[in-house]
Amino acid sequence: MLKHPCPPRIILCTLNAKFIHASLGLRYLLANMDRHGGEGLRAQTLLQEFTIGRTPKDIVDALLAGLGEDDSRGVQIIGFGVYIWNLSQTTEVVRLLKQARPDIRIVLGGPEVSHEWETQPIVKLADHLITGWGDVSFPKLCRAIIHGPQPLMKVITGEQPPLDQIVMPYAEYSDADLAHRLLYVEASRGCPFKCEFCLSSLDKTAWAFDLDDFLAAMDALYQRGARNFKFVDRTFNLKIDASIRVLEFFLDRLTEDLFLHFEVVPDHLPDRLKEMIARFPPGVLQFEVGIQSFNPAVQQTISRRQDNAKTEANLHWLMTESHAHLHTDLIFGLPGETLASFAEGFDRLYAIGPHEIQLGILKHLRGTPMARHTAEFGMVYDADAPYIVQQTGVVDEATMLRFKRLARYWDLLANSGRFKQSLALLMLGPSAFQAFMNFSDWLWESSGKTSGLTPEMLLDALFAYLTGVCAHELEAIRQILLADYVASGARSNPACLQGLQADRGAPLARSASALAQRQARHGENAAPASQG
Repeated sequence: MLKHPCPPRIILCTLNAKFIHASLGLRYLLANMDRHGGEGLRAQTLLQEFTIGRTPKDIVDALLAGLGEDDSRGVQIIGFGVYIWNLSQTTEVVRLLKQARPDIRIVLGGPEVSHEWETQPIVKLADHLITGWGDVSFPKLCRAIIHGPQPLMKVITGEQPPLDQIVMPYAEYSDADLAHRLLYVEASRGCPFKCEFCLSSLDKTAWAFDLDDFLAAMDALYQRGARNFKFVDRTFNLKIDASIRVLEFFLDRLTEDLFLHFEVVPDHLPDRLKEMIARFPPGVLQFEVGIQSFNPAVQQTISRRQDNAKTEANLHWLMTESHAHLHTDLIFGLPGETLASFAEGFDRLYAIGPHEIQLGILKHLRGTPMARHTAEFGMVYDADAPYIVQQTGVVDEATMLRFKRLARYWDLLANSGRFKQSLALLMLGPSAFQAFMNFSDWLWESSGKTSGLTPEMLLDALFAYLTGVCAHELEAIRQILLADYVASGARSNPACLQGLQADRGAPLARSASALAQRQARHGENAAPASQG
């Protein structure tokens, strides 16, 4: 972060979901402040990030302290990145700022205020809004505000320049960022696909950065000590030649602590890309694979092109022939998707055995074409962000609430990786989804809670369910739960394991422990409320 001998005139700010997230968008703006008509502004600009868990008043106090007192330096500007997960908190921050210092010019940008912004309270509070890309438009706007002529328009459509006219942001990652946070990078922007639940459906195509320049920037990060790279490209494996070059770059720099996250198109995995993927050892590659639905009718409704047979075959290959960690996504609540058809898709995916299945619930993102299905499919969404679907024509509100509980329990038991052996036993039956739904219903009735459930409480619940409801032999279940508990690294004493002897102090195998820690840490990499 740039050191300022005096308070800055411009602050770039956003509220991240967690500290580990570092805003790529703000760093793009910071890197481009001296370009596109903004000469001399970079030295006057400060980046300040907060988390949504911090109180709006604390954030306002910190921002005002960063700007210093209003003085003869002239107008001061704060630009906010607004997203679906921080809308309510950012709105309150802007409201408090305007009360305390109405002279500060507030500029908004980001996906949550780039579409359907006309009635949004935060837009009414702000002085300016840049919709779409801000790399060029934000520096130009700041220069106009500070030096004139004053901008006449409140809402400005962001300019979309060729990518070679945008300064890459990676030098803006601090040493502290490299040491403690996820580093978001992108080899391309945009997406050629038109899945209607996703904002990327509005893109005309995908645009690639110059690969030589991009890899040079990655090498500079690597030389500074960066080892964790999260690619935010919507379709990393769209252009196979580029994908292979990126993978070759990192394979040549392979270290024990290297970690790479990519979002891949599930039905596009040609042999030469497979050959490259197979060369990576365990613990390095993590693939986020958006399945969303296996229902062909639903796929057609939402304009999603996906070859289900190829998708299954590629996932099976990745699980059996590579060391990549698979984080797969399904979305419940899509138009026309029933609980039964979703269960069929879940069972189909579960049978392949990916390491994680993220059970998302449809959100109506502003600007997406999903709005055209509202009347026909009986879609009802929450009026407030993150605009989660409350019911559809084929899923009533009670079923939606039931699924939300199931998704929460699935994260705690399955995606946590703590209960591998006992989970496999729990999921036995003609339908793995129905088996887990039965447990979810029982756990809700037994505990009445979806939060505050410790691993020990979950272990005791599994014991009660597997021995009581499922009537498995008591001592056999205790041994399975003990094995899971010790393997997870936990060292407490759940009630169901009292009296059992085990070497609870034995450490996990080094490679397994390192992999688990990295993947647990980077399992938090997706911003909340995203879908795509």
